[in-house]
Amino acid sequence: MGMSEGYPPYGPTSWDEAVATVRRALDLGVTHIDTADAYGYGHNEVLVGQAIAGRRDEVQLASKTGIERMGGDTWALRGDAGYIKRACDASLLRLGVDHIDLYYLHRVGQNAEIEESVGALAELVKEGKIRHIGLSEVDGALLRRAHAVHPITAVQSEYSIWSRDLEGTVADTLRELGVGLVAYSPLGRGFLTGSVDVTALPVGDARRRLPRFQTTDNEVVAEGVRALAQARGVTPAQIALAWVHARGERLGVPVVPIPGTKRVKWLEQNAAAAAIELTEEDVTALDELAGKVVGGRY
Repeated sequence: MGMSEGYPPYGPTSWDEAVATVRRALDLGVTHIDTADAYGYGHNEVLVGQAIAGRRDEVQLASKTGIERMGGDTWALRGDAGYIKRACDASLLRLGVDHIDLYYLHRVGQNAEIEESVGALAELVKEGKIRHIGLSEVDGALLRRAHAVHPITAVQSEYSIWSRDLEGTVADTLRELGVGLVAYSPLGRGFLTGSVDVTALPVGDARRRLPRFQTTDNEVVAEGVRALAQARGVTPAQIALAWVHARGERLGVPVVPIPGTKRVKWLEQNAAAAAIELTEEDVTALDELAGKVVGGRY
């Protein structure tokens, strides 16, 4: 998203740099690329499509629909079958591909029941336009209803050292149904990197509206991650990602983090985190930080 949305905290965007970053990800063996039709009003799908051109077979490509943007802060959550099918066709065109490997309902629609939405997605599977169905930010009850219509492959939710809500709302259902977890914002919207000063966020930074960024009390969480990183000789971001990687075994659910970045430097750092193995003591120390978080996600 940050490659196509220039508002804070993402900052200025560069098409050439973004394309180069995606291609470098493929060179490093990253195979899962995540986008959505809402990112930059379709701009991001065009960018990703051009970045993977000629290398489509190397990529498990994910996109999403269901958030209809109408300018500024105005949007609607659409789950009706007709909208989903039209949106998929448009995404395929922007991406320049003949199928999408994992296609999400970005948010549960306000104008349709989940059964209608998943039914439309199931028809897209039959037509060969998508391979697998995903949902984003759902609880266990909604996941069960959706899964009864067509098997759900993945649920995408915010998940990190300081955002563990899903462990009490959907993790058990993921495990029971054999559904994977795709963790977005695994770096806590940048906070877990230790580089965010909540007292100096610029005007217009979207994080200023989030409760956790309206207090300095959470610095203890960032400091805990930073201390372990220093002890291990790695970066706080790498520790945060290593924790997410390690959660799969503990949850009994396949977990794939999708850290966002626009620059090769941070991409390479993120990718290297996959080789970090945390000890039981490390994981316990990081788990305890969750209890010190002040403020909700939104």
